[in-house]
Amino acid sequence: MASYIARNVVKSPAALGLVQQQFSGLRAFSVGTQLNNKKTLKDKTGKNIVLVDGVRTPFLLSGTDYSKLMPHDLAKEALSGILKKTGVPKEIIDYVIYGTVIQEVRTSNIAREAALAAGYSDKTPAHTVTMACISSNQAMTTAIGLIASGVYEVIVAGGVEFMSDIPIRHNRKMRSLMLKANKAKTLQQRLGLLASIRPNFFIPELPGVSEFSSGETMGHSADRLAAAFGASRKEQDDYALRSHSLAQQAFQKGHFTDLYPVKLPGSDKVIDKDNGIRVSSPDQLGKLKPAFIKPHGTVTAANASFLTDGASAALITTEEKAKALGLKPKAYLRDFIYVSQDPIDQLLLGPAYATPTLLDKAGLQLKDIDVWEFHEAFAGQILANFKALDSDWFAQKYMNKKGKVGSPDISKFNAWGGSLSIGHPFAATGIRLAMHTANRLVKENGQLGLIAACAAGGQGVGMILERHPDATAN
Repeated sequence: MASYIARNVVKSPAALGLVQQQFSGLRAFSVGTQLNNKKTLKDKTGKNIVLVDGVRTPFLLSGTDYSKLMPHDLAKEALSGILKKTGVPKEIIDYVIYGTVIQEVRTSNIAREAALAAGYSDKTPAHTVTMACISSNQAMTTAIGLIASGVYEVIVAGGVEFMSDIPIRHNRKMRSLMLKANKAKTLQQRLGLLASIRPNFFIPELPGVSEFSSGETMGHSADRLAAAFGASRKEQDDYALRSHSLAQQAFQKGHFTDLYPVKLPGSDKVIDKDNGIRVSSPDQLGKLKPAFIKPHGTVTAANASFLTDGASAALITTEEKAKALGLKPKAYLRDFIYVSQDPIDQLLLGPAYATPTLLDKAGLQLKDIDVWEFHEAFAGQILANFKALDSDWFAQKYMNKKGKVGSPDISKFNAWGGSLSIGHPFAATGIRLAMHTANRLVKENGQLGLIAACAAGGQGVGMILERHPDATAN
């Protein structure tokens, strides 16, 4: 990996020298034979379900240009964008499934409100799903199930996260008092309730930033996980530099064709690129202080994903229906698996569990995968998953396997950057992963792509996409 980064990513002499020693333990596989004999997967549903196309708004740091919007405003942009990009009439859409993690209380079923705002037919049902960082993966796989069972034929799936304006509520004591006040019938009753107020009634409740089951923040868990698997601060900073460098290159080369520009309401300003991609020097990264475990932790603001606003949407249907509509699908949605494990010590190891399980389920080996796209919650999380996948001990103790599956070929891994650099609007990331996988399969002449992601609660997902013969990367 060090030589790959040196040749293709890092341009400064200082950075080049830094990374030469960093990823020497990661295994790369020869792809010569594989390119000449690509594996394909059989359809399991009888429907040949396809990802036709997908879009996403630019992903922005929270508190920046989207800050005056509401979540459904952002979701509306993605939902209308997929119709415009594909040219599919709104009446064709049978159903909408949309993910979100931190709910806006005024739009509890944001799928329905955003679809109506985007101009979808009021005859099109919609429901909202939540599964932390894999919510839009859940939206996609729910769509697969509904289409496979014959309930619907054309579904839009996606997700939105809006961290610029999270719901903050009164604490329980104040809420209880306000409910009682609403029922009070006399002035004396109201005055009595007013007299019962204490200073601690005014302490607000913020959305949880820690795991409910453990009380630990995800960043703290990432720090412990990195330490447990021996992922050093230097390795993490180098991986973060790789992510930002590759994302910057991919954008400059025009690879982010899933980006759908957003015109801000009441303004002439058009947002057409992600604003979190920043290539820093190794020295700058090295000077940052630990963000969670102080003073000895290794997770910093630079090697962790940042709070992000963004939305995404994808069109999913059968191959037959896509052809009838004159559409050229991006990829077949071939297989998927959800996993869960210990939410305390293994909170972020979803990819390490999902990857070998899904490969076995699909009858594939590591070398059969041409494109890898993992969600980057933290650089330390990615490195820990690599080390777990490449560990006989982990495979034997936790996977009930005779030996390790091995770590992905790094030259095929997140080649356009990832959540560390592009951003991570929790419920929107799954669609981005799918679109980058599908478009990279075309650009890199691949056949099969594997997506994996971790999620709060110690859960994870794995998905396999197969390039469609009509696919383009536009």
